[in-house]
Amino acid sequence: MFIPFFKKYRRQFQRALEILPGALAWTIILFPLWGTFFVPKIVAYFVLAFDVYWLYRSFSTGVLGTVGFLKIKELAKVNWMDKYSEESGDLKKWGKPLHAVVIVCYKEPAYMIRRCVESLDKQSIDKSQLAVVIAMEARATDAKERAEEVLKDYAGRFGDIFATYHPADLVGEVVGKAANEFWATRIVKEKFVDSGRFSLSDLTITSCDVDSVFDKNYFAALNYKFLTNESRFLRIWQSPIFQFNNLWRVPGFVRIISIVGNMNQLATLQDTAGLVFNYSTYSLSLRLLDEVGYWDRDVIPEDWHLFLKSFFAKKGLVEVEPIFLPTYQDAAESTTYVRTMVNRYEQCKRTAWGAVDIPYAIINFFKHKEIPLRIRIPRVYKLVESHIIWSTGAFILAFGASIPPLLNPVFAQTVLGQTLPKLSSFILTLCLTNLLVIIFLNHRLQPKNPEDTSKVKQLLRLLEWPFLPIASFLVSSVPGLDAQTRLMLGKYMEYRVTEKV
Repeated sequence: MFIPFFKKYRRQFQRALEILPGALAWTIILFPLWGTFFVPKIVAYFVLAFDVYWLYRSFSTGVLGTVGFLKIKELAKVNWMDKYSEESGDLKKWGKPLHAVVIVCYKEPAYMIRRCVESLDKQSIDKSQLAVVIAMEARATDAKERAEEVLKDYAGRFGDIFATYHPADLVGEVVGKAANEFWATRIVKEKFVDSGRFSLSDLTITSCDVDSVFDKNYFAALNYKFLTNESRFLRIWQSPIFQFNNLWRVPGFVRIISIVGNMNQLATLQDTAGLVFNYSTYSLSLRLLDEVGYWDRDVIPEDWHLFLKSFFAKKGLVEVEPIFLPTYQDAAESTTYVRTMVNRYEQCKRTAWGAVDIPYAIINFFKHKEIPLRIRIPRVYKLVESHIIWSTGAFILAFGASIPPLLNPVFAQTVLGQTLPKLSSFILTLCLTNLLVIIFLNHRLQPKNPEDTSKVKQLLRLLEWPFLPIASFLVSSVPGLDAQTRLMLGKYMEYRVTEKV
C-alpha cells in the first residue's frame, strides 16, 4: 500500500521528510515559549523529563566511557598474532587478507598526508598486507606534486602504495568524500580483484580521513577480527576517534567540545543494544562494499549513510563492531581564534547535515518489510534521536526551566512554578559527576602537555570547563540547528572542506 503511494508522490513525500527534522527541532525549542501560556504544567513536566533523560545519558556516558577506557588499556597489551595462534592453532591464514587504506585528500598539505602514512608504516602487522591509496582530487592545486612527494618517501614500504585522482564534475556526483573514495575504491578493485591477484572476499577497505593517525596495532587487530568473525562480511569496524593531534593549539571552546565528543563516542561504541553507527574513519570488507554498491556519490555525510545503505540492503544484519585502539585526528583549527571558531562551526554544520539520512531511513523503513520491526524501529529511532538531541539539547537545558515562571506570572506563584527551576538545577548539577569522569578519563588518555607549558597554564585549562554549556550552545547545538533549518527550507548545502593548518 505504501510503496505505490510513495512512487506516485515521491517528490512530495521526500520533501515532507526533509522538513521533518527541522520542524521537530523548532517545535521542541519553541514549545516552552508558547506552551508556557497555554499548558505551563505540561511544559514543566516536559523540561523535567528532559533533564532526567539527560541525567541518564550523562550517567551512561560516565560508566561506558570508563569501561571503554579500560578496554583501550587492555587491548594495548594484546599481541594479535599470538591471540590468533592460541585460538586457532594455525597461523597459515593470518597473512591472507589485504587491507587497503583509502586516504581521502583534497587541499591538505603534504606533511599531513605523510603523517597519516607514517602511522601506517609503524603498524605491527606485516606491511605487505597493507595497500595505501592516496585518494587525491584532480581539481586540487598541486595534487600530483603533493601525492608524489609522499609516494617517493614511502615507496617499497607496503604491499602497494599509489595515488588516485578523482576527476571533477562527474555526472551524478556532489563534491565530497563519498565521490572521491568511490572512485579510489573502484580502482582498488580493478587493481587487486579484477586482475586476479586477490578474491573479493580477501580485501578490507579502510575509509580514512587524511588527518587520521592510527594506533600501531589497529590493522593487526582488524586482521584478527576479519579472520575470526563468521559475520565478517556484515561488519563495519570502528575505533574510538580522539581529536588529540592538535589538542594544545586550539582555543578552549574547541578543545573542551572535542574532548566531550571524544568521550561520548567512546561510550557510544559500547551501546549494549548494538545501535552504533560508523563515523569518519572505519573499515569494512570490499565484498560488503561491492554488494551494496559502494558509497552514494550524491551525499555529503557519507559514513552514517553507508551504514544505513548496507543495513537495509543486508536485511538489517549489518552491525558496527568496535576495535578499542584509538585513532587520533585534528580538532577544527585555523590561523586565528575567530577563524578557528568559524571552522569548528562549519565542520559541525557539515556533520549535522547528516539529518538528510532521516528521510532516507524512513523511506527504507517502509520499503524493507522483510526486516523485523524490532530491528527497524530502534535503528531509525536512534538516528532521529541523535540528530534532534544534537540541535535541541542545549536550548532546553539552558533555558527550559527558567522560561515558564518568567513568562507566566500566575504559574510562577504555583508550587510547581516555584519548584521547577530548583529541581531542574539540582538534576543538572548531578550531571557534573559525569563531567568529572570525562575530565579524569581525558587526562589519562590525552597526549602530554608540551614541555614549555607552565603549571599556571595547565591550571587555567581546568578553568575552561565551566564554559562548557556556552561552548556546547555556540559550536554544537546552533550549527546543528542551522543545518536542520537549511534542510527544512530547502537550502541545500554544498561540501565545504574543513581547513587544515
